Amino acid sequence: MLSVLGALVLLQLQPQDVRLSKAYRYEKSGWIYAHLEGKPRSIGYQYGYLLAPEIDDAHKALKATELSSSDWNWYRTETKRLFWEKLDAEYQQELEGMAEGLQAKGYKYDVWDVLAFNAHIEIDGYYMPWLKSKSTGRRETGAKDSCSAFVATGRFTSDGKIVMGHNLWWSYVMGQRFNAMLDIKPEKGNRIMMDALTGLIHSGSDFAINSAGMMLCETTISDFSGFDPNGIPEFQRMRKAIQYGNNLDDMVRIFKEGNNGGYANTWLMADGKSNEIGKLELGLKNVNFTRSKDGFFVGANFPEDPKLIKEEVAYFSPDPLRNGCMRRRQRWISLIESNQGTIDAAKAQTFLADTYDEVLKRKGASDSTLCGRSDRMGMLHGATSTRVATTESVKTMSLWAKMGFSDGSQLIAADYFKQFPDQRATYGPFLKDIKPQPWVTFTAK
Repeated sequence: MLSVLGALVLLQLQPQDVRLSKAYRYEKSGWIYAHLEGKPRSIGYQYGYLLAPEIDDAHKALKATELSSSDWNWYRTETKRLFWEKLDAEYQQELEGMAEGLQAKGYKYDVWDVLAFNAHIEIDGYYMPWLKSKSTGRRETGAKDSCSAFVATGRFTSDGKIVMGHNLWWSYVMGQRFNAMLDIKPEKGNRIMMDALTGLIHSGSDFAINSAGMMLCETTISDFSGFDPNGIPEFQRMRKAIQYGNNLDDMVRIFKEGNNGGYANTWLMADGKSNEIGKLELGLKNVNFTRSKDGFFVGANFPEDPKLIKEEVAYFSPDPLRNGCMRRRQRWISLIESNQGTIDAAKAQTFLADTYDEVLKRKGASDSTLCGRSDRMGMLHGATSTRVATTESVKTMSLWAKMGFSDGSQLIAADYFKQFPDQRATYGPFLKDIKPQPWVTFTAK
């Protein structure tokens, strides 16, 4: 019998199914923790079986609220054509296993549904704009301004070791569904803990740690434009980097091999064995990597390299008064430099909850504060979850996580629709209240 603390909800497994013998799930403060273990197909089956209702819900919400095309068969066909043969066999097997697990629970999804769901971020945000650019002759973009993040080490932290923090900026509807905390113990490679949209074999929100002491997170490069249909999908490269990365060089190499420009991000990474941190600005034509054992890196959706901006960004303004990403960048630098030598996990949590715009000299969460909220302007987009890890926490495969807005504020769906009634038809069936949740610790057992 699994021993857990508090009011955790355990799933009753079918003991006759040996594929489920080492797998389990429980719920805690808005998160669904799922332990998955074994061969790739077994991991996929466990995932599909254990989280079947949530995966089904995420598929329905995505199709109703976020996809550019209403033709789901097009996504199935295109992702199969573009990506299937480029996937490593273990990830093909994991996707097949997930479809089998969903079917075992009575849900009618096949592997092409599962593949399309895993690839939808780079298809909608990168491949489709690339297709459009071929006809318009202009740089087209679908890249989102998603996430705030930092990583620090050396003289900037309280113990000279690594502190990393990240919050996910996404649509509230789908952001609420990035509530899986996956503990994956694969047959090969490192053990992984990462948050994820339910149904993704990577993360999507992209905060992850592994048993080799590695940490990884990202923020998107806003207004990025570019895609290589011959490349390897980003969702495999992210998963593979954290599963097989044993140092910074490993992760950089995996991200670069077959880079297709999909989900173009600035990746922040760290090695708890050496307390070295890195920043990989991963464009398609322009790839830049910087490392440090005594410094910090921040992310808030701003491109940095002038050549990348010139060649691969559809629109960019360096003026903080016109660009909220640049205001967030300025706030990050100010916070970290003013807290030099004292940054720890608790400080990281307060940073990510920060709602001060120091350019405009005003308080209140907006699209230019580290804890973002845009619903007051009629847009359902902002910081819907937060995570922190340190060198010491990763030694025990632990991290801190918080569902809901980083600053602990709330949103009541009924009140929002009273103010913006025209959005009820689209989002009403799927938007849930966002209530304050506490910080909780997850440790792989």
